[in-house]
Formats: sequence, C-alpha cells, structure tokens
Amino acid sequence: MEVVQAWAPAVGFTLLPHAGGFLGGNITKREIPTWYQTLQKPSWCPPNWMFAPVWGTLYTSMGYGSYLVWKELGGFNEKSVVPLGLYAGNLALNWAWTPIFFGAHKMGWGLVTLLLTTGTATATTASWYNINKAAAYLMIPYLAWLSLASALNYRIWKDNRNKKRSE
Repeated sequence: MEVVQAWAPAVGFTLLPHAGGFLGGNITKREIPTWYQTLQKPSWCPPNWMFAPVWGTLYTSMGYGSYLVWKELGGFNEKSVVPLGLYAGNLALNWAWTPIFFGAHKMGWGLVTLLLTTGTATATTASWYNINKAAAYLMIPYLAWLSLASALNYRIWKDNRNKKRSE
C-alpha cells in the first residue's frame, strides 16, 4: 500500500487540470460546428484539431508542476497557501473561459478572462520559481500558449463583435 501512497499525489495533481478541460470540451464540441465555424478568424488561427492535444499537454505539464511545488513545500500548509492558491485561482479562471467564450458567446468577457488567466499564470510561475525551478519551467509553454490564445481571442472579438448573435 505504501507504493500507492507514493505515486497517488503525483497522479492526482497531474490529472486535476484535465477535469475542467474535459467538462469544457463538451461545450466546445457542441459549439465548434454551429457557432465557432461562423466566426471570422485570422489566417494564423491554429486548426481545430490542434487545441485538444495542446491543452492536454499543457494541463499535464502544469499539473505535474503543481505536484512538485506541493511536494517541495511538504503538502498543504502555511508555506503552500500562496503558490498553490495562485495556481488554484489560475485553474478556476482557465476553466471559466470555455463556458464564457464558447457557451455564452461572450468574446469580450472571454478576453478579459484570458488576460486574468495569463496574469495569474505569470504570478503562479514567479511564485514557483524560488520553490522549484522545474515546476516554474513547466509553466512556460502554458504562458506562451496563453499569449497566443489571448491574441487570437482579441482578433476574434475585434473582427466579430458587430456580428448579430444568431440564437
């Protein structure tokens, strides 16, 4: 039983970010063929098939990073409140984006949510750096993708904000 206890937290922390991704994926799958396909998008917009594997990789990376911080700080305690609290806030914002953008079709509020997500991801990364550098480095691809996602969300909002909502 001791072996299970050793790897269980690593698996749990690594899989946790995927929970919101799976839930959001249901909304996204429903909205891509109906609403998202009708939007004007920039030429540099990644193809739809790319989003799931990218997010799967990013969620795994940031989840494992959170495990490294948790382990380094000795679990949930006074020292881990700020770094893991920032991470929890970041996850909540990350998970909120899909229902806002895809579910409610609120492109502007989606952009606001993404910018807040990027801010909390940056703060999380900075707080993790002095605790576990590898954990902070695992966040860098996520920060890069959030930059692309923010620019894409901005362009979609800018190019489609005067479009009448067809509902």
